Amino acid sequence: MPIILLIHGPNLNKLGERAAAHYGVLTLADLETKVTEDAKRFSLEIKSFQSNHEGALIDFIQAESKSAVGIIINPGALTHYSYSLHDALVDAGLPTVEVHLSDIKSREEWRQISVTAPACIGQISGKGVAGYADALKLLAERLAVD
Repeated sequence: MPIILLIHGPNLNKLGERAAAHYGVLTLADLETKVTEDAKRFSLEIKSFQSNHEGALIDFIQAESKSAVGIIINPGALTHYSYSLHDALVDAGLPTVEVHLSDIKSREEWRQISVTAPACIGQISGKGVAGYADALKLLAERLAVD
């Protein structure tokens, strides 16, 4: 089955423990299980990775993008300043969807800017876990066209 990389940035390993009003109550493992199940509807396989380190995320993208057909990424706070992550996504050459559990457009001013979104085919924000299902659908539609 074609592989979608599911990438989680800094602090997402703490899902289920932090700011439930913004991020919900599911753990990262719960979220990954849900996305993996949802991906089966589209005959897609999920390969997940989380790191609190920017370089580790870039290393993962560089190493794994050759065997994948798309990326779903929640860069966490790296969204707002990581041009190196942006460049890694561009260099991967894969359709990528940026997902945020919370609505970054209605939060602090600095959270409203994404430097990684221009490297993506779409950004989904504020839909909680359902945003990941939307990202899968968007990628599946893109892959059916390509």
